[in-house]
Amino acid sequence: MTEDVRRVFRMDNEVLAFRFTATVSDRAGAQPRERLTGPARLTMWLRATGFDVADVAPADLAAAVALREAIYRIGSAIAAGKRPDSKDVRILNKAASSGQAKAALEQGRAQWHLTDTAPVGDALGVLATDAIHLLGGPDRHRVKNCEGPGCAGLYLDTSRAGNRRWCSMNTCGNKVKKARLAAS
Repeated sequence: MTEDVRRVFRMDNEVLAFRFTATVSDRAGAQPRERLTGPARLTMWLRATGFDVADVAPADLAAAVALREAIYRIGSAIAAGKRPDSKDVRILNKAASSGQAKAALEQGRAQWHLTDTAPVGDALGVLATDAIHLLGGPDRHRVKNCEGPGCAGLYLDTSRAGNRRWCSMNTCGNKVKKARLAAS
């Protein structure tokens, strides 16, 4: 039986690297929920994201989780106006430099071509590069942590006023609105 990727993962973040960090949910809650519970789950997420990965080894999963957490900690530091930890920056830079993925436009859609020798490393390189472009780019001041109950997920505030509070109005924003209605 195959699982529906949208029931397992949140895929609504417009920033690829931040969508990857959302493979842990309820980060600010009492019990954060790990969604990459095994190599098969990482394979599922990568495929749903457009990376043609056939198999993920346990070592690939460990590297992916380390990268995901480095991206999350760097993003959270930047959102708080702090300097990211140098160890996290090294993890991010190493993943980005190790990847050999090639972008291509095929049938009007962007595709990633991964090497046969290290497809997961290539995919992680794309994720790391995406994070670097955002976290080190001109919009870094728009990186925020969600204020939704228990969430703390990363997002890019693209609102004109720069006052967005939730990673997604459809999830965290609705939870807050429903709680307010129930309380009144």
